Order: sequence, then structure tokens, then C-alpha cells
Amino acid sequence: MIRPSTANQVVLAAEGIVKRYPGVLALNQVDFAIRSGEVHGLIGENGAGKSTLMHILAGVAQPDEGIIRLDDEPVRFANPREAMDRGISLVHQELNLVPWLSVAENIFLGRELVSGLGLIRSSEQNRQCRTLLADLDATIDPRSEVHRLRVGQQQVVEIAKALSSRARVIFMDEPTSAISDQEVESLFRLIRSLRAAGISIVYVSHKLDELLRVSDRITVLRDGRLVETLEAATADRETIVRLMVGRKLEDLYVHSPAIPARSERLRVNRLTMISRKARRPAVDGVSFSVRGGEVFGIFGLMGAGRTELLESIFGLHPTRTTGTVTIDGQPSDICSPEQALNSGLGLVPEDRKHQGLILGMSVEQNISLSSLAEIESVGLLNARREREHAQRYVEQFSIKTPTVKQPVRTLSGGNQQKVVLSKVLSRQPGVLMLDEPTRGIDVGAKREVYSLVDRLKREGMAIVVVSSELPELLGIADRVMVMCEGRKTAEFDCSVANEEVLMQAAVPGADAEVERGK
Repeated sequence: MIRPSTANQVVLAAEGIVKRYPGVLALNQVDFAIRSGEVHGLIGENGAGKSTLMHILAGVAQPDEGIIRLDDEPVRFANPREAMDRGISLVHQELNLVPWLSVAENIFLGRELVSGLGLIRSSEQNRQCRTLLADLDATIDPRSEVHRLRVGQQQVVEIAKALSSRARVIFMDEPTSAISDQEVESLFRLIRSLRAAGISIVYVSHKLDELLRVSDRITVLRDGRLVETLEAATADRETIVRLMVGRKLEDLYVHSPAIPARSERLRVNRLTMISRKARRPAVDGVSFSVRGGEVFGIFGLMGAGRTELLESIFGLHPTRTTGTVTIDGQPSDICSPEQALNSGLGLVPEDRKHQGLILGMSVEQNISLSSLAEIESVGLLNARREREHAQRYVEQFSIKTPTVKQPVRTLSGGNQQKVVLSKVLSRQPGVLMLDEPTRGIDVGAKREVYSLVDRLKREGMAIVVVSSELPELLGIADRVMVMCEGRKTAEFDCSVANEEVLMQAAVPGADAEVERGK
């Protein structure tokens, strides 16, 4: 039976936690305490130990040293199920759902409601699931198979799954990374009500404004050590960034002026793509152009059609796409990703784990996937060339991995993203398209991505960046196009744009085809 907790009582604590992996000291003597009914923010650079600490407290991993206490009693969770039975739940950053099961089946997986005859009570599961989703202001059919949902909807299902287990402590790892602004507000309302009921939330996010807004206390990890725990009411962005990375916030974005007089490298004219599900345009008559030595940003709310636009340019939906794509002055009839690569296009997808990587393969194999022709010999892979090819990018992008033979699934989100970038850039594209390139990675890894984008821009590459973070786009782009409901609604020069005007153009009802600051 779950025991109630009193206000400010420490519910769950880690004392002297040490965790080692091959070649890495992930956690080094970490003390961490979670109070009843508090929202405790957790932040740190790539590899700081946030995920490892959460996994240990939630039963996913075991500490090498140290003690975990629940209600001041020593405990040891052998697996996540034991932790859940004691009221500890984890909402994963990357989706942890079974794609071919329904929403309700995922939420009740392992805890199915059964009748006296041992049959699953599907109707009751659907009813309870519908209530949970309504509490999140989510209009999702409990009977829908998860693979048919948008990434943002799947994230909501993950949160509902955790809430269904009557958790006392919920770890939320980047819970807003792929959900809409409306869903974010619903989540924050829910977090406030859970806090009022005495439930504790450990909230991991790289979005500093979110942490400061939703947290009571914020703990900063760095290189496996706990640096400091701050009261959120008196903390600020500058202090948190300094504790995390040892540099000031204004140094985060890297942006050189656009290179003048460069030729046009990409032109998209009246591109339209029909959605398979809705049978209506997901992208509706969008036109834009990008010059070499320029970063072109694309902003929009969830469902605006940004990802679909990049996928259509890259040849992923040829039978449902109309319009023209011109690359370096040559019309290109791109009907497949292979043709896109051969035409000089590169795409880093939004969902790196499912679209950008093969998780069962090594770092070496993933980096080499798009460059097999360079490392084969008489039709066979040359192991030495493959190793040298991968090692070159590991060193160039400072990918933290014990060896290029390391399974890519074991890397942190930031290092996985570097592997995807390495794979794409090994084809030396003239036009690079990045879909949410910093989603789910920490401040330090973000700056590395920004530095890379700026270097490629200075080398003359045309770069298209889709991002949901307005400060990011305004910090690294030269121009920004705004989309809403599949249409281009505005285009701005970043030297005169601000967050307010971009957001106004992104909401339904915005004037179409507005260009400002040109």
C-alpha cells in the first residue's frame, strides 16, 4: 500500500550514488533528494548523468555504490516494475510504446483489467483511458493504434501511461519535446494539480524557461557530479547556464553574417503534398529559395506541415507531391531519398532513433551507411576503410563513445545526433535540411550543432533548419519562413524579426504570403 507523505518530507533520495560504464564514470557520489509535492527540475550537459540518475531511481539500472531511500527506508529496485509498484514512474524522452497496440492497450500494458474468466475488459480499459486523456485535454481515440498517431500525440500517451499507475514520484524526461503549445499548457496545469495532491515530479528539460516556470527547485549536474540545487524562485537563466557549461548565455548561439552574392542552391516552387490520412494538403503551395552561405529557418506550430515539407523535397512522398524543386539551377525530379542524395540534398530527420539510426548497429556502421560505395572493395566492405571513415567523424564532431564499435543505442541523445549528422555529411551535400536538430539534447551539444551549422554556412552550403524554438531560429538563421496549416504565411529577415511577429504569423488566421524585412 502506498503511504501518504507530508509536505516537504523527502519521499525519494539518492545517497552517494556511483555508476560506472566501460570507460565512463557516469555518476560520482551524487546525493539527490525529492520532496513530497514538489516539482524538481533536473538539468545538465550531454553526458552529465541525468538519464543515469533517473534510471537508477526508477529501477532501470542498478548503482555500483550508494543507497536509495524511499520514505527514509533503504530500497533496491531490481526492475522498473518493482519501482512502479512502489509508486515510482518514468516517462521516457524517446517514445517507449508498442506501435501496433492501441492507445489503451499501451497504457494498461502489464496491468490489464481482466474479468473473472481471465478475459481482458477492453471496454473498461478504453473508458478509463478516455478519462485519462481528457484530463490532459487530448482528443485521442483510445482504440487508435499508436503508430498512427503524431509524435506529439504519442508523447501524451506516455504521460497518461505514467499517471495511470497512481505514481507518487513521476520522472518526466523532456516531456514537451514533441508536443504542441496547447498540450504544453495542459501538461503544466496537470503538473500543478499533481503537486497540490502531494505527488512529486522530477522534470528534466533543456528548455530553461520551462524549468524556471514549472519547478520549485532545480538541480544542476555536470560531468557526473551534482553541482548545485537552486530555489527556482531566485534562479535565473544566466546562473543555470554558467553552472552547466561554464559560459554565458549570450555565447550559446553562433551566427556569422550571410555570405553576400552567393548563387541560389535550392528553389522550391508551389510544392503541395496530400496527406495520406486526411486526404487534404499537408503542404499547400509552398515556395521559397535558399542561397549558398545562408541559413534559412522554418517555424510553425505542430501540424503546420514543416516536417512534411522537408520529406517531400527529399522524395519521401513522390506519388502525393506536386510542384518543382530546383537544385543548383537544375530542375530535379526527385522520387526517392537515393535520388535526393545523388542530387546533393541531405536530410537529418526529426526522429533520430527511428528515422536516422539503426539502433542495433554500431557507431561505425551507422556513420558508414550512406557512404558504402567509398568503403567497399570488389563488392565487399573494407573493414579498415569503414573504421577509418567512422573514426574521422568521431574525432571531427567529438562524439563521446568508448569505441566506434559501440552500439549506437547506448549513446546519449546529443552523441546520437552527431552520428546522424556524420552519416548525412559524409555524402557532402550542397543543401542540408535539419528537422529539429537540437530536440532533446543539452545546451552544450546544442552549441556544438550551432557551431557546425555556422561553419558549413561559411563554407558555402545552403542550410534549411526546422525548429520549434524561436530563440534558436532567431539566433542562427538569416531568414525565417513561417507556416500554418500547410501554407506559407510569412517570411522575415532575422535582423528585423522577433518572437512576437513570428508567433503571430504561425497561428491560424495569419495573412498568407507576407514578406517583411526584405
